[in-house]
Amino acid sequence: METTNASEVFAALAQPTRLEAFRLIMQHEPDGLPAGEVARLLDVPQNTMSSHLAILARAGLISAERQSRSIIYRTELDRVREIASFLVNDCCGGRPELCEPLVAEFTPCCSPKEATDACC
Repeated sequence: METTNASEVFAALAQPTRLEAFRLIMQHEPDGLPAGEVARLLDVPQNTMSSHLAILARAGLISAERQSRSIIYRTELDRVREIASFLVNDCCGGRPELCEPLVAEFTPCCSPKEATDACC
């Protein structure tokens, strides 16, 4: 990822409502979340939320899919991976042992097969 693209992502997430919306949509992967539900859960008017979601979509962080009369938003996990990789690409100056705590933070405590309410 280039610095310009990373800046667009960070700019999109720099606004509190957009950051909350992104995190909420991320919590509902892989099913996604209807735009109206995002607005309702965050107590934001739908037209305002629509603008926020459009900014997140332009940054490549979420995508929209029409299902009947609803627009379902999903996280673009590849983009999340790209931005996380961009941030830690030069981590620790070639000393991987220094990055172990960081890697542990990103490692889920359950494999997808084991995922239940008891995990994490």
